[in-house]
Amino acid sequence: MDQSHAPILEALQEFRRRGDVVYGPPGHKQGRGVDPRVAEIVGLDVFRADVLLLNGLDDRRESHQILDRAQELMAEAVGAERAFFSTCGSSLSVKTAMLAVAGPGEKLLLSRNAHKSVVSGVVINGVDPVWVHPKFDAERHLAHPPEPDDVRRSLEAHPDAKGMLLITPTEWGSCADIQGVARVCHEFDVPLIVDEAWGAHLPFHPDLPPWGMHHEADLVVTSVHKMGGAVEQSSVFHLQYDRVSPEALAQREDLLGTTSASTLVYATLDGWRRQMAEHGHDLLEAALHRARRIRDEIGRMPGLRPMGREVVEGGLAAYLDPLKIVIDVRELGISGMQAAEWLRTHRHVDVGGSDTCRISASITHSDDDRTEECLLSALRALVEHADTIETQPPVRLPAPPTLELEQAMLPREAFFAPVEHVPAEQAAGRIAAELVSPYPPGVPVLAPGEVVTREVVDYLRSGVEHGVLIPDAADPSLRTLRVVARD
Repeated sequence: MDQSHAPILEALQEFRRRGDVVYGPPGHKQGRGVDPRVAEIVGLDVFRADVLLLNGLDDRRESHQILDRAQELMAEAVGAERAFFSTCGSSLSVKTAMLAVAGPGEKLLLSRNAHKSVVSGVVINGVDPVWVHPKFDAERHLAHPPEPDDVRRSLEAHPDAKGMLLITPTEWGSCADIQGVARVCHEFDVPLIVDEAWGAHLPFHPDLPPWGMHHEADLVVTSVHKMGGAVEQSSVFHLQYDRVSPEALAQREDLLGTTSASTLVYATLDGWRRQMAEHGHDLLEAALHRARRIRDEIGRMPGLRPMGREVVEGGLAAYLDPLKIVIDVRELGISGMQAAEWLRTHRHVDVGGSDTCRISASITHSDDDRTEECLLSALRALVEHADTIETQPPVRLPAPPTLELEQAMLPREAFFAPVEHVPAEQAAGRIAAELVSPYPPGVPVLAPGEVVTREVVDYLRSGVEHGVLIPDAADPSLRTLRVVARD
């Protein structure tokens, strides 16, 4: 196929050339009715690009197959057999992928370092989760993806499982052995789903970690807005082989997805694919060199420890995405959350992620010399002023095994069960009826159906006192917890 074409963008251009006057949604009529105060900030072109695909870019029969051709081009560009665009973000796409593989009451292997969207999917579709625990890095207090042997043991113990969901890369850039896990899954004749939300860029340069479609995964979900060049909520399903039915995937997506898909999202997905197909290698080559310079410079700053290939060489992760700059700040005597707040307040630099121990910055093809120096200058200032940052109560980090909680009820049953709110100090031994996810990265420490322990309560409460945000808990202060009511 001719990768220089962008069917959706070309159709949008033709729509404008024709000068069609629309008498259906959206009600702003391509910006005619937008409040000028909104247009001044957002820009009129955003609204001019907000056109329905049906009876807008295409006719009511979709006979021009604009979306189909754009998806075919995407599939070819990344080495998939099929690709499907989604405008609801990978939080919805991963739920769709799970529904395409396992239904209510059926077992699905899930990496326990999954984002809350995965656990939410478990609640929605009533799947019986078999948690495959990640490899814990005690020194860094970090979870890396599970290994093929972990998956094999779980499949041997649960031969009726319908498949496996693997998260790679993680929020912090550590990556799984996708091919190894895929081959284990295929030995048991079940599909491997990869939540590769942070990996949309991976197909386009050989020095990046393995891409799921190139390493035998059956279904891969990416968030192109994270490391790519499309707007927020842009997501793509990539499919190959015959273990996941394209028809089932399309129907599940239709069940959960919006009936008012955003052409703005579609158009930027289409344009990003064309850019990567034509120039991706060179753009990512430059980004890789830039990331290497940044990491080396940070490594020379006192009190900052950038994570590098030592996690791979130490057997903790199979690969590391070099475009994810992860910096341990504990030697400065502060937490990652404190570092992030200081950088935002004093240097107007917003890092990508932060937790108790570290901050992260994503380097993409969009960075240039100015953004490189902006980051490095801000980090130098952080080192210089770290001793002026007010001390906060410490977070009491638990030993890794204490985070592997007992699953006493199915998550769906616990979430919809009669509940009560109990003081946090009385919650140990009770069954959680809610998600409790420090954010970012948004991985639940407590999931519905898990038995609450004193160690986890102590960890979460000390985190809140330090300043950790837990937006999904019924009581974000965690003075109380939502638990399953006793009979």
